[in-house]
Amino acid sequence: MPGESTAFDAAAYKTTTRAQWQAAAEAWDRWEPTIEEWLGPATEAMLDCARITTGSRVLDVAAGAGGQTLAAVRRVGPTGRVLATDLSPAILEYAEARARTAGFDNVEIAEMDGEHLDVPPGSFDAVLSRVGLIYFPDRQAALTSMLRALAPGGRVAAVTYSTPERNGFFSVPISVIRTHAQLPPPVPGQPGPFSLGTQEVAEQALRDAGFVDVESALLPSPLRLPSAADCLLFEQDSFGALHGMLAGLDEAGRAAAWAEIAVRLREFEGPDGFVGPCEMLVVAGSKPEDA
Repeated sequence: MPGESTAFDAAAYKTTTRAQWQAAAEAWDRWEPTIEEWLGPATEAMLDCARITTGSRVLDVAAGAGGQTLAAVRRVGPTGRVLATDLSPAILEYAEARARTAGFDNVEIAEMDGEHLDVPPGSFDAVLSRVGLIYFPDRQAALTSMLRALAPGGRVAAVTYSTPERNGFFSVPISVIRTHAQLPPPVPGQPGPFSLGTQEVAEQALRDAGFVDVESALLPSPLRLPSAADCLLFEQDSFGALHGMLAGLDEAGRAAAWAEIAVRLREFEGPDGFVGPCEMLVVAGSKPEDA
């Protein structure tokens, strides 16, 4: 029944998530200029917090189409290397193509479950995850795997969304869909866009996994587009999680939900076009030197 609470099935969630990103890979690549303009400042802050420099060995977890992968390889230079991993091989193909087009031969890709990173222990100086850590069913397993991959003193850094109240461009569509599909509210601890939304929760997650020198910061990251209609198209094209939430509705029900989302998104239009409220959280920590 709609709205009925059921036990969370992590394996089914991963299968669905992989399928969603396989389907959204082309669109995520196509919208790359918008994505990099939107997430660029948070990405640079993440790289700063990871202390990536010339010669660094970097592991990018949930790399997607590789925007942050390329930002990292520009910093490490020819003497460093970046391994981009993701659950979706289709989206990694775009990351690889982008790296080759840009002339980088020190970027590798590998289909990999971020909760079980199949890399030699201590083989990286930094681990990154841009808007990926929030979607792992077993976040502690993922962080523990990242810790294992790092050399002593190495850094992990991740970008997440902050709270729903500060991310209207995304939380409004989610709220509308929850109402139309009669979905229950998210259960604490389950994966989702706002599951690491406060500095306290994000920092504690890293400490619980064994990281030290943990720090975090909030960054205004408005999504700027010509119109609300463009934002609607961006989310319809690229945000697989929204389609997953709509799966229980028939065609008319899905159309009604998108129609309401279109109206609600127009609240963020003004003289400068569409400015979607968004705030990102960057959290980072170190592997102990004696680990």
